[in-house]
Amino acid sequence: MPFKKPLVIVTRRLPEATETRMMELFNVQLNLDDHKFTKDELISAVKEADIFVPTVTDNINAELLKHAGKSLKLIANYGAGIDHIDLKTARGKLITVTNTPGVLTEDTADLTMSLLLAVPRRLAEGVELLKKGKWNGWAPTTMLGTRITGKRLGIVGMGRIGQAVARRAKAFGLSIHYHNRNPVSREIENELEATYWESLDQMLARMDIISINCPHTPATYHLLSARRLQLIQKHAFIINTARGEIIDEKTLIKLLEEGALAGAGLDVFENEPKVNPKLLKLRSVVALPHMCSATTEGRLDMGAKVIINIKTFIDGHRPPDRIMEEWV
Repeated sequence: MPFKKPLVIVTRRLPEATETRMMELFNVQLNLDDHKFTKDELISAVKEADIFVPTVTDNINAELLKHAGKSLKLIANYGAGIDHIDLKTARGKLITVTNTPGVLTEDTADLTMSLLLAVPRRLAEGVELLKKGKWNGWAPTTMLGTRITGKRLGIVGMGRIGQAVARRAKAFGLSIHYHNRNPVSREIENELEATYWESLDQMLARMDIISINCPHTPATYHLLSARRLQLIQKHAFIINTARGEIIDEKTLIKLLEEGALAGAGLDVFENEPKVNPKLLKLRSVVALPHMCSATTEGRLDMGAKVIINIKTFIDGHRPPDRIMEEWV
C-alpha cells in the first residue's frame, strides 16, 4: 500500500526552493498569490490540515484552534516568534508546535546594529535632505549627530540575538550592559566585558542606548511601560527589533515628541502592519517595515527548519524545534 503523504497547508508564499522541496515530500496546499489568510480561510485550513504552517501574520488563537480537525497534529511555524500562537490551547488539543530558532540571529543582530548606527548619526534625515534637494553643501554645524563609541549600551534580553548584538557593539567601542531573567555564563560576560543588571529600572536610567532583544510573552508585554520609559535619560536612544508590544508605544511617541528622548530605531510596531502616523512624522525616528529577518539566506534556512521539523514529526520522532512545556 503506498504511503499517504500528509496534507500540509502553508499560509504565505515561501522561497521557491522551500516550496519545491515541500511538494516533493508532502501533499501541499500553497498560497500562490501570497495574500493574508482571512479568518474563514484559517478555519478551513485547521479543519483540513494534518500539518499547518503559519507565519507571524496569522493569529492562531483559542477561537481558531477550537475548529481544529482531529487530523491536525503539528503546527510548524515559519519563524522564530511564537507569540501569535495560543500554545496552551494547542497543547490541550495534543497539537505539537515547532518554530525556527537560531537561523535569524545574525540577520537580526546586523539590522539592530544598523539602526544603532543610523539613529544617533541621523542617517535617515540625511537621505531625505538629499532626496528633497534641500542640501546646500557641507557646513561645520549642520546634521550633527552623536558618537556611539564610548557610550553605554543596555541590552534587554541577552539570548542568542542579544549576545550577537553585544559582540557587534563591543567592536564599535560601546560599553555592554544587560538585563536578563538570569545572568549569562561568566565566560560570556568576560568575553563581552558585560555588566549584568538585576534591576531593569536601574539599568534603563543609566544607559545612552537601549536595545530591545527579548521575546514577546505575557510577562514582557509593555515591559518598557510608561513609568520605565520616563526613567530613561533625555539624551538616550531606543532600538527595538524584537516585538512592538514590548514598548508602550503611545508613551514612547509622547516622549519623542516632547524631546524627552533623543530618538528611536524601530523595526516593529505595537499594532503592525498599522503604524502610528505620529511615529512616521518624527525626524528622530528611523522606522523599518519589520525586515530584520529579511535575507535570502535566512528565509531559506527557516524553510529548511520547517521541513526538518515536519519530516521528523511524521517519521514518529520528536521534532528538533518543538516548543517545550515551559513556554506554555
